[in-house]
Amino acid sequence: MDRIAITGGARLNGAIPISGAKNSAIKLMAASLLTEQPLRLTNMPRLADTRFLGELLRGLGVSVTEQDGADGTETVLHAAEITSTFAPYDLVRQMRASFNVLGPLLARTGHARVSLPGGCTIGARPVDLHLQALSALGAVIELEEGYVSAQAPKGLRGAEITFPFVSVGATEHALLAAVLAQGVTVLHNAAREPEIGDLAHCLNAMGARVEGIDTPTLTITGVGSLSGADWSVIPDRIEAGTYATAAAMTGGDVTLTKMRPALLTALTAKLREAGVTVDETPDGLRIRRDGGRLQPVDVTTEVYPGFATDLQAQFMA
Repeated sequence: MDRIAITGGARLNGAIPISGAKNSAIKLMAASLLTEQPLRLTNMPRLADTRFLGELLRGLGVSVTEQDGADGTETVLHAAEITSTFAPYDLVRQMRASFNVLGPLLARTGHARVSLPGGCTIGARPVDLHLQALSALGAVIELEEGYVSAQAPKGLRGAEITFPFVSVGATEHALLAAVLAQGVTVLHNAAREPEIGDLAHCLNAMGARVEGIDTPTLTITGVGSLSGADWSVIPDRIEAGTYATAAAMTGGDVTLTKMRPALLTALTAKLREAGVTVDETPDGLRIRRDGGRLQPVDVTTEVYPGFATDLQAQFMA
């Protein structure tokens, strides 16, 4: 598709279910590498990114089955045996988040070779904080020809890690690696996005010991192994926020189902300030604007729980 034709001027009305969050689903998929038992993820979004990561995981020995179950779309991942610890550039480059297989592979097998998302790009790498965290956990890391080779033959060990700035990706990666490390790991200045909480709660359901969820300090007590689990992916707050702003723009009346209102507190506060009616429903939110003119508001994007940068463009429009 190279063009989209839009005929405007119509109110948006009705109800729409919110999909599972991509940013949570792909990290939950990576968590399947940490256990020999099946991990069943429900409320799974069907996206190019999840397909790309599924392809990468299959190359590492993971059985990936997509199906429609009683709880809707689901994916069952079973890493009974890791048959490869090599993630090539051709797959990692398609989705930067796939770099996060490095930590789980290292934690479970003691070694891994994973392409940097940008290959041999010169300059500061967007994954430097990830590598520093893994080094703090005892990994020996070498960079060669655009690949990260990591070794921890005696296993990872707990450490105190303070991130110089809040990083969602580095927090998730350190969390994925630390759950099987020996001893206690403390992550200071950790990101607090709901997707990180979703990952942490899922890991706990698998037998991990993660405390301080949804706070800037995560404490992870390493365990010897993890089990499988059934887990429902958290709703996508960016998708929900996009529909909410669309309803506000058009003077519509739209109900967002399968949604957790607490995930959109910063956005809904600004919608109300602009003159939009926002009501909680038994399983989501109802967004209405009945002809009144939208009022101007000031918005500053911040890390969660502040106003999400990924909703700035929609709200501005």
